[in-house]
Amino acid sequence: MQTLKGHQRTHLRGLAHGIKPHVMIGQNGLSPAVIEAVNEALDTHELIKIKFLDFKDKDQKKAISGTIENETGSELVGMIGHMAIFYRRHPDPEKRKIQLS
Repeated sequence: MQTLKGHQRTHLRGLAHGIKPHVMIGQNGLSPAVIEAVNEALDTHELIKIKFLDFKDKDQKKAISGTIENETGSELVGMIGHMAIFYRRHPDPEKRKIQLS
């Protein structure tokens, strides 16, 4: 996937403002089940929020977000507080919900 440009990230963050978290990451951290849930949510919605419940350190959240990016082929759009926003374009052009310029 191409890296997103600044105006694309801004647009995606605006779209994500009204959505609720699709995946919660708790004390068990990143498990294969969590990665699978993230993949399924990205396939369905393209743009998702992930909430960190038990990770308060910014470096931990960045590390987990980097792992999610690598494992799912998505891109971190932004992180606000304990929420991370991820985007992955749907491979089928007819099923894409979000159009980026």
